[in-house]
Order: sequence, then structure tokens, then C-alpha cells
Amino acid sequence: MTDQSDPGDDPTDDSGDDPAPDEPRDPASGESRGSASNEPRSPRSTGDRGGKDREILEEETIEDAAVEDVDEVLEEVEHKRSLSGWAAVAVTVIAITFSAFQMWIAARGFTFEATVPFVGTVRLADLQLLQLNAIHVTFGLVLAFLMFPASTGEGRVARAAARIPAATRSQFGEESPVTAAVDRVRALFGWAIVDEKRHRVSPVDVVLIALSLLPPFYMLTEFEEIQNTLRLFGVQAGRPLPEVYPALEPLAVGPLADTSWAFVMGVLAIVLVIEATRRALGFLLMSLVTVFIAYARLGHHIPRSTDTGLAPVDVLFDWVGILAITEKSWASIVRDMWYNTEAGILGVPVTVSVRFIFIFILFGAFLEMSGAGKWFIDLAYSATGTRRGGPAKASVVSSGFMGMLSGSSVANTVTTGAFTIPLMKRSGYTPEFSGAVESSVSSGGQILPPVMGAAAFLIVEFTGTPYRVVIVAAALPALAFFFGMWVMVHFEAVRRGVGGVPRAELPDIWPQLRRGWFYFFPVLLLLYFLVIARLSINRSGWFTIVATVALIALVAAYDERTRVPLLAAFALLTLASVATQLLAGESFVAYLQGARGSSAGLQEAIVSTLVGSLGVGAILLGIAVMVLRPRMDSPVLDLNDDVTESIDAFDERTGLSLGATQPGRFAGFVLKSMESGAKTATIVVVAVAAAGVIPGVISVTGLGPNLTRLVIVASRESFILLLVFAAISAVILGMGMPTTVMYIILVSVLGGALQEFGVALLLAHLFVLYFGLMADVTPPVMVAAYAASGVAKSEPFATGKLAFLLSLNKITVPFAFVLYPGIALISSTDNPREVTLLGVAELTDPGFVIPDVLIPIVGMFAGVYALGVAIIGYQYGPVSRSGRSLYSLVSLLLMVPALVLLFVEGLLGLAGVTVTLDTLTFDLLLRLVGAILFVVLTTRNRRTATAAGERESEQDAATFQPSDT
Repeated sequence: MTDQSDPGDDPTDDSGDDPAPDEPRDPASGESRGSASNEPRSPRSTGDRGGKDREILEEETIEDAAVEDVDEVLEEVEHKRSLSGWAAVAVTVIAITFSAFQMWIAARGFTFEATVPFVGTVRLADLQLLQLNAIHVTFGLVLAFLMFPASTGEGRVARAAARIPAATRSQFGEESPVTAAVDRVRALFGWAIVDEKRHRVSPVDVVLIALSLLPPFYMLTEFEEIQNTLRLFGVQAGRPLPEVYPALEPLAVGPLADTSWAFVMGVLAIVLVIEATRRALGFLLMSLVTVFIAYARLGHHIPRSTDTGLAPVDVLFDWVGILAITEKSWASIVRDMWYNTEAGILGVPVTVSVRFIFIFILFGAFLEMSGAGKWFIDLAYSATGTRRGGPAKASVVSSGFMGMLSGSSVANTVTTGAFTIPLMKRSGYTPEFSGAVESSVSSGGQILPPVMGAAAFLIVEFTGTPYRVVIVAAALPALAFFFGMWVMVHFEAVRRGVGGVPRAELPDIWPQLRRGWFYFFPVLLLLYFLVIARLSINRSGWFTIVATVALIALVAAYDERTRVPLLAAFALLTLASVATQLLAGESFVAYLQGARGSSAGLQEAIVSTLVGSLGVGAILLGIAVMVLRPRMDSPVLDLNDDVTESIDAFDERTGLSLGATQPGRFAGFVLKSMESGAKTATIVVVAVAAAGVIPGVISVTGLGPNLTRLVIVASRESFILLLVFAAISAVILGMGMPTTVMYIILVSVLGGALQEFGVALLLAHLFVLYFGLMADVTPPVMVAAYAASGVAKSEPFATGKLAFLLSLNKITVPFAFVLYPGIALISSTDNPREVTLLGVAELTDPGFVIPDVLIPIVGMFAGVYALGVAIIGYQYGPVSRSGRSLYSLVSLLLMVPALVLLFVEGLLGLAGVTVTLDTLTFDLLLRLVGAILFVVLTTRNRRTATAAGERESEQDAATFQPSDT
């Protein structure tokens, strides 16, 4: 029996390599949960299994099935099509074009030009931000109409329509012309709109795609009218279709003959965005956007006040009257929602997507397709596999890392969970717990610096905070969350007797590091660009993508024969580039062409080399080696399986054999990364376009200050009630919505109110982000938990409930850093928008750093630990219900004593007693009480577990005592 009183049961000492000899058995299967024979190794590791060939085959079959389920689960959760044939080719081509367009913007800016031999540089276009944003959204619309069906025939409207033919037959009979006409209409609608199996592009999709091209075409060809006429006199002053495009005058029938074409295009664009939102993101967000647009037009009808003589009614109308706005015409609304980069569809959220979000999603796609995801999972298993609950701990590490890059809780849950969840199940965790762990850490990846999904870039844009301040402020709270996850999976492992995997069954960590250490380089380089070199975000993203492609080019060209000349050539190229920067401030190529400038310092020379022609030179060097040896096979390159499958499909369709050549595999990697990045970004693009309507309406109607006042009044001017209100709103609005949408909506509605209470704007935005991510694992919607249950084959609601409990740190941690800004290592001024990192003077002042920084940080981590004990119900042994309740109290006292003090203040205030409790003295006193209670509970649990272990040992000894002869 496992000695549950062993001090090694503490998560700070969980390195026991071998499971206990007599593990608890699964009552359903009778198999030992923690036995070595059931402990899986990494799905791609190598090593002797001791001749257990059938067991290996069974495990690989399970893993293969799990991987095959990934696309099915994603299609089920995200409602995507599974296309083939020309439709799949169209999606691929458009997606790659979208990525190429965004890569050009990141590399060259808004000017599109080409160099023509014997002619020189030809400028193709010099676009404005409004035009770029419109093209960006159009790409998203086109891909959304291709990837998501208009209807699968399963919705409420479709089911209601399906009952009409039966009712017609009942009313008119089978042979009636009316019945025949209804059947023909139904068949026509089914052909034109419905895609039951999600495998074909319907005629209405083609029509909508064609219509999607019209608004940006008008914006590109008639931008002078937009600048000189529409912005001054409104869209109603625009020319009608016959004047804009005389060749199309025959089409100008009815209202089109006289109506402003700019107005028509604006209305069309808004309708198309709403329809794409319905398809890709569901009815909730579509309804919310529609309501806000209607409110912009009809909100002036809301009475500002009334006098009915009934006090409750008058108070209610006074509250509602806060939402009253001035009257706006449809023309004004269309101008603000479509022809505006400050608000509306093409406003700040889409601008952030154009400049930052897309390029970092693309970076994540390049890193994933390079095989970094697979390698990192293997590395996590190598590092944690021998520990108790090793598979779950590997999931915490690997899924958190990949979730940081993907920016999608659902996608990361499914793709990473395809490997981690089966291993957790076979090691002894229940399917529900396995799915809960994966969905919790995958959603938590979006709070992990430096990438934080797409959220970090939105925070930078909305708050005006430097990127390095954002990632430093987010670091410790994110680590606290993942520390809490580690604690909980450890306690669950000890409780269930889940041991570690024998080292012989795991890949050795050092060979694993040697095989893929270079995958760390792009992330470290990104940090260097952002934090040390302080380049702009979009330039940092672009240079990191170039570096990633260059890295894979060199790795693909690397083998035993090419190793020495390849590395020597790259070293010479690097030294030459740095030398020419030091000597003349120019790149190596420019220097050879005769360019001369002022010499650069060493750091400037290194940065200039990294962002200059070195990356392109490395790519060309790698390609040259691959072309010279096309049949080579790099021993350290292991591209993502999606790359291999795409190349095989291309070869099968075309009759070529690109997959057999290294240049072909490298080209496949680049193109598949571009396709994957654009397809992943499609939902984000549609989401930010739709969500931009909400802050746009709030801005152009002047609702913002009134809304802030309403929120403060509704919270009774209580800071605690406001935080609770913000938290609940974030969870509700985040259900079924992308994180970016939830964030944009919540900061628009609640950001101003939080600032009124003096909360640093950065922390207010992080607070909203944390609670929005809780929605991904909160029943009943819980999209990430639902996706995990699909992979784990578990009961969805039970998985969601466990995922919610495991994610409770996402509730306590944000309260901690809002109430104690020192946790985020920032200092705020009287202006909540201005925050800076703690300086040397502050960090060396004991009177400040101890009570305001060190004690809150230590309290946060200790509170997370205590909450883990309360959730799992196990420490050194089982913890009673009363003990779990006490540990929950300990967690609050250690993490957020100010929350308790403010709550008591509020209660006393309601009783008419005015007293100030939220002081440093009371704060430290409550922390001391929590610490004492923590020590008492922990000591009691350890002694109880030790005594229980001694009794069991005595019983075992008595049982096996030899009888007297």
C-alpha cells in the first residue's frame, strides 16, 4: 500500500521514480492504476518495452484514434466544414494569400511595390489604414463563408421549416399542387443554403463571397470620395451607382439609381459581418451586435426621466434614462460603423488584428508546424514523467506553453489533449479529471507571457501600456495559476496512487534537448526583440517569423555530410554581417554594393544583423544545400504531421513526389504554416470586426460616461461589488465567445468604472481577461471542457464541473493582484492609465517591498497551495469536509485579506457603523491568522496520515506473523 504519510507526498517533493508495489486498483477494470505496466511513455518516444509488443500496439492504436478524433472534435465544437476537392483548394489558396498579405504589411508597411528587371521599382499601391482594415476583414469574411455553413438543418428555424411540408400534406393532401410547390421550395432552399454534412460550399456561400468583395473594391477605387466627401458631409452625400461606375448603370434599378453607393456598401458590409459572426461565433454575439446597432438608431427614444408619482417606478426610469442618447440617422451610423478607423467594425480591434494579432497567430502556426509542439510535449514528459502523476504534470507544462502561442482554448485543448489525455487516463486519472486538467491549463495558457494568445496585444493597444510592462505584470499571477494546477494534479495523483513512469520507458531528457533545443530560439529571440531591443510589436513578430523559417531551413539542410560546411557558412555569414555593421553600419550585401554609413555599437550591430539580411541569407543558404542534396533527410527535423499529410495529399492529386525531397518538405512546411495561421485567425478576425461595433456605439453615441455612472450606481459605489459584478459579467459574456471578443466588450463597458475606483488600468484589463477565460470551463457552455470531454470520452458536465474547480485560481488570483498591485511588480500613479515597473529605489526600500510586494506574493502562492488542498481534499492523507472548508478560508486570508476586510466594512456600513478596516495593520493580522491556521492544519494532517500509516504497518505485520509450530 502507498505510504500516504510519506513526506514525499508534498508537491515540493514528488520525484519518486517508482510507484508503490501495491497500488489501488480501478474497480471497473481491476487494473493497477499506478503500475509500471500501465504507465505510458511519450507517444513518440523510443525505448525497449520489455517485450510487451501487444501492449505497445494497443497503446499506439488508442493514440492514433485520439489523433484522428482531433479534427472531428474541432469540427463539432467550432461547427467547421470538412471540405475536399476544389473547395478545399480554394480555402488553402485564399488562406495562403491572406498570410502573404499580412506578412507584407509586417515587413514593408502599407506600400505595395515590386522590382521589375530593366524597369526598376514599380509602386503597385499605397494603401491607407482604412483600406487595409477593410481588406483584412474581407479575407476573414470570405474564409468564414467557406469554412462555416449557413445552416446544417439542425437549428430552431430549420426544424420549424422542416415541419411545414408535413403540415401542408395534412392540410391539402399528398397530390395537391400546394404540397408539390412547398416541396420544391424546400428542396431549393436545401440545395441553396443547407449543408447537413458540412462538406460542401452552397450557392448562397458563393453569392455572399462575391458580395463581400464589393465594399473593399469601392474603398480601393473611390477612396478620394471617402476622404473628401463622406467624412465631411456623411455617406448620404456619396454618388449613386451610375455615377460611381457608369458601366454598371443598367444594374441601377429602383433605389440603387438614387441612393448613395457608399451607403449601400456600408450597409452591405455590416450585414455580411453580422452573418459571418452568426456562422463562426454563434447567435449570442450576433444578437449582441445587432442590438447595439439598433440601440444606436433607437436609443434616443429612451426617456431620460419621468414623474409618475410612484417612487420605485421613477427610480427605475431614472436608471434606464442614463442609457438615453442623442438621435443618430442610419447614414451617420453606417459612416461610424464602416468608414471609421477609430470606432466601429474597422476600428481599434481590427487595427490591432492587422498590426499585431494576425502576425503572432502566424508565428504560432510556424512554430507548431515546425514540430515544436510535438517536441515540447516529449520534453515535458521527459522532465516530469518519473514524478507522481507525471502525465498530468507534463500536460500542465506543455499545454500551458502551447496555449500561450495558440490563443484558442478549444484548439489547444484538442490538439495537445490528443496526446496528453490518453496518457493521463492510462496512468490512472479518471477520464473526467484528465479532460478537466487539459482544458484548464489550455485556457490558462492565454494568461502566460510573453505571447498570452492575442490578449497581450489588445491590452497594449487599449491601455497604452508598453509591452514589456504588460508581460512583467502578468508573469507572477500566471505562474501562481500554473503552480496551483501542479499542486492539484499532484495531490490527485497521490490520492489515487498514480505513480511515475519508469525512466527506462521515457526518452532521456538530454538527448531530447539536443534533438530540439533550437525550438527555444524563436521564443527567446521574440523576447529579445520586445524587451531588450524594444522593437515595435509587429516588427518583432515579423522578424521572429523570418528567424523561425531560417532556423527550419538550416535544420532541414543539416545532416552528417552537410554539418560542417553548413555551420561554417552560416558562421561566416553572421560574422560578416556583424562586422559590416560595426564598420559601416550597413548589411553585408549593402556593403558589397558600396553602401557606407556610420559605424554601429555592438548591441546595435547585433540587432541590425538579426533584423537585417541574416535571416534571408540563412534561408537561401539552407535552400541551396537542400537543392544540392534533394534526397537528404535531416536527423533532427520532425515536422508536424499536418505538414506531411498535406504534402502527401498534394502529391497524390498532382502525381508529383515533393514529399520525397527535402526542398519539397520545406516548401510544404512554409505553405502549411501560412494556411494554418490564416484559418486559425479567421475566427479572430470576424470576432474583432463584430466586437468593434460595441465600443464603437458606446464611443460615437456618447454613452461611455453615462454607462460608467450606471455601473457605479448599480454597484452601490462599492469597490467589492463592482469587482464581483465585473467578474460575473466577464464569465457570462465569455461563454461561447472568443477571449478577444469578451475582452473588448467588457473593457468597453466596465473599464471606465474600474478606473473611477483608482484601479490601475492595466490591472483592470488583466482582471477582466482572467474571468473571461473562466467562461471556457464554466458550465453550462464550457467550450474548452466540452472539447476535452470529446477527446477523453468522458461525461461532459462532470468534466466541466471539475475543470471549473481546478480553475478556481483564475478567480482568486485576479482579486489578489487588483487589491495588491505589488504582486504585478508595478507602481501606479494618481492617473490609473499610467503604470511603471517597480524601480530599484522601491525594491530596495524594506518599508515598501516587504509589506507591499514580498508578503502579498508569498501569500498568493501559499493561498494557491491551500486552495489546491481544499479542492482535491487531500494533503498527506484525506482531508475532511470541515478541513477543506478551513483550507478555503486559509486561502482567502493568505491571498486577499483586503477582500475580507472590505466585505466586513460593507456589512458594518449597512448597519450604520462607519469604520476603516482595510489598513496595513489589519491586513497583516489576517495574514498572520491565515498562516497560523495553515501550519496547524498541515501539521494535523501530516500527523494523522503518519499515525494511519503506522497502524496499517502494524496490521500488515500482524497479518503476516508466522504461527507457532
